[in-house]
Amino acid sequence: MIDVLSRIPVDALRVFETAARLLSFTRAAEALGMSQAAVSWRIRDLEQRLDRPLFVRGVRQVSLTPEGARLATASIEAMTLLRRAVADVVEADQGVLAITTLQTLATQWLATRLGAFQLANPDLAVRVDTSPTLSMLGADGLDVALRFGSGQWAGLESRFLMPAVFTPVCTPAMRDRLDLKTPVDLKRAHLVGEPREWAAWFAAAEVSPADTAPSPRLTADNQAMEVAAALGDQGVALGSPILYAREIERGLLVRPFDQTVALAEGYWICYPPARRLTPKIARFRDWLLDTARDDPAVVAGARLAGREVGEVGA
Repeated sequence: MIDVLSRIPVDALRVFETAARLLSFTRAAEALGMSQAAVSWRIRDLEQRLDRPLFVRGVRQVSLTPEGARLATASIEAMTLLRRAVADVVEADQGVLAITTLQTLATQWLATRLGAFQLANPDLAVRVDTSPTLSMLGADGLDVALRFGSGQWAGLESRFLMPAVFTPVCTPAMRDRLDLKTPVDLKRAHLVGEPREWAAWFAAAEVSPADTAPSPRLTADNQAMEVAAALGDQGVALGSPILYAREIERGLLVRPFDQTVALAEGYWICYPPARRLTPKIARFRDWLLDTARDDPAVVAGARLAGREVGEVGA
């Protein structure tokens, strides 16, 4: 069966429904943001496609023909249902903020601060996704991403959140057991972490390769697992003094040495440029960047990395 709607532009039905509901081409034009001539043309085109008049045109007013009244009843009901459905979808979308982020950043920094955002934004529910899959945002229902890298991702706008900095961390017992007084003393330690990062740290600490410890015996695909090994008194790991500020403050971890290294990459908040002014995204972005600026560890790390919180990715 041929769909009779296939030969009728949906926009023409929208114009007709507005004019039929208001019984005025002039008021319909104002409601739709169109000229009166455009409204008249759309309705005339619809009448020609249906091969019958829908309005009786008077000097100062219009009225519906019997066919027009029948179509008006159905179109007004249909448009009302459609408006209600669209409003429900938009309101549901605006009521939930979906964030995709890295597991370590989520558990060590974001999760302990999200409560403040929700208290300030009680109309928003927050959903956090820590899947390692790189989302392009939008298509999978995710709104913003917290990513690690250079700040350049095709199709996304990015703002700098915090630097990636690292320094040796271990338990107080491990520090005392190894008698860690100078960086060279780490040659006695069981190192945990990426070899290239340890090499960078030893170079920054001016330790010659001959005086460094053997290659790390344990590496993981995320910092949380590596620092967890240090917390378990299994060795000395490279950890972020930003992400593990609480553990350091509570004395669960110590920094045997002040030397800290900043990577060229960092953490960024990303979103599609077309959605930068979407209220829920704008509110979260501004809150997140302000929160980072109020974190002394972030500020110190950004200064070390030569970055500024909130700067736009190149």
